[in-house]
Amino acid sequence: MRGRESHARRQEGQQVGEQLGERGVEPAGEPRVVVRRSLPSQPAVRASASLFLTEAERQGVRAGRTMLYVGPEPAPGHVAEGLRVEPGTPVLARRKLLLADEVPVRVATSFLRLDLFGGTALVEPGFLRPSLQAAIEALGHRFGRAEEHLIARPPEGEEAVTLDLGPGEWVVQIVRAAYSADDLPIHVLETVCAASRHIFEITQVSGADEF
Repeated sequence: MRGRESHARRQEGQQVGEQLGERGVEPAGEPRVVVRRSLPSQPAVRASASLFLTEAERQGVRAGRTMLYVGPEPAPGHVAEGLRVEPGTPVLARRKLLLADEVPVRVATSFLRLDLFGGTALVEPGFLRPSLQAAIEALGHRFGRAEEHLIARPPEGEEAVTLDLGPGEWVVQIVRAAYSADDLPIHVLETVCAASRHIFEITQVSGADEF
């Protein structure tokens, strides 16, 4: 059953890719890859070791990830708003590139306040085990609520190069700001997706959520 589902999803992805090509959006390279991204993410998926790896496995896609950067950087305006700091304030950034069938599809950056997480395991390079969520909770923070928004825009900075985008391709930026049960801004996740390589599913979830 799972093999048939994966085959059907790949066929659907190919059809979507062909439709995008008909509208003038050419792939940066072969093979054409289209992955799904649920909004909001199901709690069980977000609580897993990796949201993307879990999503990709369910879709029958070979997933990969590479850590691009871990360290301080000035908070851009939308991140500063979510973390309730002044724009330009140094915050901790954990940035990774996500690949599907070896094709880059997303750049995901976790932004965290240095006054809360500086000097902790979260500043260490590499991927956190078992997960970033577990590392945050180990420091005594519990999830309270999240605010998430999505915008489509042209790529900025190095995004076109990093995501191997062709001329005229856009990105979809998803920003999720998570707050603790005490309404403390804990985590802002910015995910920049290659628009022509994604299908976004909008769903209603229930039950407990995670950062």
